[in-house]
Amino acid sequence: MMAASSLRITCSRTVLQPHRLMRNRLPVPKAVTCSVHCRSTSFHSKDTWHSSMNFRVLGTERGLLYHTNKVISPRSCSTSPVKLNCWNCKQFLDKTPAFFCSSCKVIQPPEEGTSFFKIMDCDYKFTLDTQKLQKRYLLLQRSLHPDNFSQKSVKERDFSESQSALVNKAYKTLLKPLSRGLYMLELEGMHLEEGTDSGADSGFLMELMEINEALDDAQTPEEANKIGSDAKGKLADLTEQIDAVLCKGEFHAAKALLAQMKYYANIEEKVKEKLSEFM
Repeated sequence: MMAASSLRITCSRTVLQPHRLMRNRLPVPKAVTCSVHCRSTSFHSKDTWHSSMNFRVLGTERGLLYHTNKVISPRSCSTSPVKLNCWNCKQFLDKTPAFFCSSCKVIQPPEEGTSFFKIMDCDYKFTLDTQKLQKRYLLLQRSLHPDNFSQKSVKERDFSESQSALVNKAYKTLLKPLSRGLYMLELEGMHLEEGTDSGADSGFLMELMEINEALDDAQTPEEANKIGSDAKGKLADLTEQIDAVLCKGEFHAAKALLAQMKYYANIEEKVKEKLSEFM
């Protein structure tokens, strides 16, 4: 009998850590059969390899016991979404997210709660392949753009606009390291608040003040470019550090580093503004 405060995940070949697999799950009724889609990633609940399995959920008063005959990673599992039907022909949608019905080829509405990583078919990691991201973006926009649906029904035009806007937002969010990292924190229930100076190291804030003063005093494009180059180098270093801590699941450390990245990204934008003054 399991202790009321414990949670065990048992498999035929391995025992998984419950606090990773069951994070933020709602209580599951006793003896419910579930389907799980797992994919290998560097993080605990996102999708990267396609494999599915069925296992039985046996409830206790405050815990759950999972039995399966396949080895699974505690960092790579999440419950599969409820299957959706095409609004037009009522057939099951065999993909998620489903932009079009494979049966009648009609555009579908956006699926609520789908992560940007899944929409853009990207691995859930900080250092993603931006070239692959751009190719996916162009492919989706060619098929989803509202101009393609000008002769369609009002509902299809509305779905096209919604899907296209969502793809735009997902692309812009994942394209740059700062917005990508902040979004990953959001998925973990964490946010980087505005005005975080109070929590920053005084030495770091002094360094930023000196950089901003030097930029204000810059008299030539070469001086401004030197500051911009230094900021770019800092951003590259921070990108490596953030990737390392996120791979370890150290989200509070990632939050602190992303706060620094936000400052340096701001300096980079100020350098562009300063250079425009010399033109």
